[in-house]
Parts: sequence; structure tokens; C-alpha cells
Amino acid sequence: QVQLVESGGGLVQAGGSLRLSCEASGRTFSSYVMGWFRQAPGKERQFVASISRSGGSTYCADSVKGRFTLSRDNAKNTAYLQMNSLKPEDTGVYYCAATRGGGGYNTFDYSYWGQGTQVTVSS
Repeated sequence: QVQLVESGGGLVQAGGSLRLSCEASGRTFSSYVMGWFRQAPGKERQFVASISRSGGSTYCADSVKGRFTLSRDNAKNTAYLQMNSLKPEDTGVYYCAATRGGGGYNTFDYSYWGQGTQVTVSS
């Protein structure tokens, strides 16, 4: 099993940047595909981005392409989501997730979840 803890959320003005971190417990972090999801008030949790075990491949939702970048440091058991040019519609609780499987775009593709970190983008 793996436990995930997100950090780095906060309040930022539109056009600003934030970097989210997701720290994992355990010694097998490199065996997990990592994903990021977000959930706005009253809406379903939606896929934002994912990164392969090595970090060599990343996938982003169309809504964040060109603005968000993923990375991971397997030596530090941490995944990162760099968010630039933030928009009010990016507001929500951001969750990191992990799976030993192939990953994907759906919440059911991931077995482990963090508690979430709030991101609020003001206009």
C-alpha cells in the first residue's frame, strides 16, 4: 500500500502559478503511475494529468494542456504538478492518486488517494 499527502494549494490570482506536491510513503513509489484529479464544488472529480512510473510520459487533459506540467522525483517519493496561467475555472480540490496498473483518465483506474489540497483562483 501507499499513502499520499498533497501540499502546495492556496489562493492565487488569475494568471498566477502554483506547484502542488504529492509525497508518498513506502519504498516502491517508482512502481506506481501517478495521477492528478480535481473536484470543483458540486461537480464530479475529473482527470487533470498523469505521469508514468519513470516520468518519461505524461498525459494532460485538454483543459490544462500547455499550462500544467507534471514531474516526479522517485528518489524523493514525490510527484509534482506545476500549474501556470491559472484560471478561475481551475478552482477546486486537487487530489493525487496512485495505481500499480496502467493508469487512466477515470477515478476507478486508481487505487490510492490523498486527502486533497484546495486551489482557489480569483478573477
